[in-house]
Amino acid sequence: MKKFLFALALLPVLALPAQARIERAPWGTSPDGQKVEIFTLTNARGASAQISTYGATLVGLSVPGRDGKMADVVQGFDNAAGYKQYGAMNGAVVGRFANRIGGAKFTLDGKTHQLAANGGPNNIHGGPNGFNTRVYSATPVNGPSPSVILNMVSPDGDQGFPGRMDFTVSYTLKADNTLRIEYRATTDKPTVLNITNHAYFNLKGAGNGDVLNHRLQIFSDAVTPTDANHMATGEVLKVSGTGFDFTRPKTIGHDIDGPDPLIKATPGWDINFIVRGPMGKLRPAARVVEPEQGRVMSVWTTQPGVQLYVPNSGRSVPGKNGQQYGPRQSFCLETQHFANSPNIPSFPSTELRPGKIFYEVTEFRFSTQK
Repeated sequence: MKKFLFALALLPVLALPAQARIERAPWGTSPDGQKVEIFTLTNARGASAQISTYGATLVGLSVPGRDGKMADVVQGFDNAAGYKQYGAMNGAVVGRFANRIGGAKFTLDGKTHQLAANGGPNNIHGGPNGFNTRVYSATPVNGPSPSVILNMVSPDGDQGFPGRMDFTVSYTLKADNTLRIEYRATTDKPTVLNITNHAYFNLKGAGNGDVLNHRLQIFSDAVTPTDANHMATGEVLKVSGTGFDFTRPKTIGHDIDGPDPLIKATPGWDINFIVRGPMGKLRPAARVVEPEQGRVMSVWTTQPGVQLYVPNSGRSVPGKNGQQYGPRQSFCLETQHFANSPNIPSFPSTELRPGKIFYEVTEFRFSTQK
């Protein structure tokens, strides 16, 4: 009888479901000495996302494989100093302007704005002190889908861009293992804005070899080619009959060393795809399947484009927990507007004006397959 009563006493404890939660912890200091925090969002399934206030950076993202085992699929570093030293863009929010602006200048309302040049003669990813280098204020929001809201103010003239900008990004880890990223901004002067997250993914787990066997499908029929300086020319190229054709799933490694001059120039993947469907509507941009462990990542976005990038060369660098990140051991799918848009009228506008609200959404939806 005593054993029976003891077993009954245990039943309510054993039946309790896992709870979504948020953990907040100090995470050292930024390169300029500001205090940095890290937030861990965990849903009831045990998936988790780590977000740092330095660069509003996605530091880690743990999701299950087909066997239920979790793996961190995002490359990152152990502290803020690691990002400064080894990978300033890894997982960070990129702004004010993701990708490149030719000649580091643009003209808006008849006035030419000279930007900081940090990619040869061009501006890339907003300049040498872009949004990825800032320390954000943070507000956690508990619930079944925990989230953290990060905010900062970019002053008028920041890296040469006009207008004082109030910028917010929120990360939400939904109950179904979707990581939702929402961007909002307002300005007090006409300006341009192009925001992305620059996460480096490996669905086998960060640091676990190359990604060449990952099967990728991109919901796009055309790319925006670049010149010898990786600058968008304004041309639109249909992918049919080229190595850029991911309309049907194929491995990332299939054409990465192909003969196309645009591929050989990189060499490998570094190009913007025009996402099918109306921009402003949340719709599928890409789908990636890792066959060994069965993880599937579907990318949905309101943005008009997605940049496929694979780190094709360079030395290995030390990452989290003693991992090494080497060439072709990750891929990026950066949802964005198009490179050099302020200088190419035929591209979707990146202008933001006073009284208007910039709002874009990207979701990374995770699942498994047999």
